[in-house]
Amino acid sequence: MHTKPGFNLRDVCGEKLMLAEGIENINFSRLIRFNETSAYLWESIKDKEFTVEDLTTLLTERYDVEREQAFADASGLAKKWIESGIVEE
Repeated sequence: MHTKPGFNLRDVCGEKLMLAEGIENINFSRLIRFNETSAYLWESIKDKEFTVEDLTTLLTERYDVEREQAFADASGLAKKWIESGIVEE
């Protein structure tokens, strides 16, 4: 997987929001809010190839979470990112 070019995480009034930039993303009409954890993961993988396993490792390295739970959370987040169009397989 990789992040789709033109999507950038910005801090807007204390909220982490995904903004589409560039003509190729002109049809992006959603506003995606990130919590602290998803923002950390996004910043860690932006512009890189990554897997759900990579996200899992990032979660277990930073947070006190069991690997199985981290994998389930990472899988769900990756699926949401793909469905929203900000990540491509």
